[in-house]
Amino acid sequence: MTRESYRVALGPQRYRIERPWGDLPVDGPGRISDVACDAAGRVYVQFRVDPYTDPEAPAIVVLSPAGERLAAWGGGVVMDGHMATVHPDGRVFVVDRDAHEIIIFSAAGARIGGLGTRHGPGQPFNAPCDIAFAPDGTMVVADGYANARVHRFAADGTYLGAWGRPGDRAGEFITPHSVWVLEDGRVLVADRDNSRVQVFTPEGTHLQDIRDVHKPMDVHGGPDGSFYVTDQVPRLSHFDAKGRLIGRCRPVLNGAHGMWRDPASGVIYQSEQNPNRLTRLVPV
Repeated sequence: MTRESYRVALGPQRYRIERPWGDLPVDGPGRISDVACDAAGRVYVQFRVDPYTDPEAPAIVVLSPAGERLAAWGGGVVMDGHMATVHPDGRVFVVDRDAHEIIIFSAAGARIGGLGTRHGPGQPFNAPCDIAFAPDGTMVVADGYANARVHRFAADGTYLGAWGRPGDRAGEFITPHSVWVLEDGRVLVADRDNSRVQVFTPEGTHLQDIRDVHKPMDVHGGPDGSFYVTDQVPRLSHFDAKGRLIGRCRPVLNGAHGMWRDPASGVIYQSEQNPNRLTRLVPV
């Protein structure tokens, strides 16, 4: 039979939904936890396993822009991959949550460095969630499962300090689950279990709360200073640079844990864990 394809809208922009997308090993032990793209449009899909019970499996599967599998690596190196981000220079940063470390890989999958002390909780991470990069090279880490902090590092890895504590007031967090830095330097933190996105200066001064979200999972930058938020309604929301809603849609079944927008094509990728798949929103 001929299958229809879904269409969704984020304000004036329409998208065609494609799922499941890409040559991914979805029948293995790993669950798709996050997704990111490099400057060439290659897609880095992160898989999460339980190292105590699951057989060894790749932590990252690399796809071409057409969805063909190009490489798979990271098995036996990453214990508990939570989120992954591709640096503008092509390095891949994998948040190894329960190992309390962010592992830095080359684009080919060789470990070349790290942030934090591996298996050293509180040095400085305690089950971190996500990492993002500022235009000046500063790195910002959401340290969210057993901590309530946002850490800053210089481009060379020098520790610059942190802000945050447990709570629900401005500058406090309950599970800072995702982080993004806008082109003007403002830091967006998906404060998941406070059901808000907090906006800060680069140094951590609170500027704004965006509360029209329900348990936000990931926040990601868009064109013209705008940004996207995926939450547990489930839905995807697009906000302008001042935090005003542009539009929202429901592109996935049970909610996306991670997301990425390829700036060249405008394609938005969403990583789902239940069911275990990657979804694409293709502009039409």
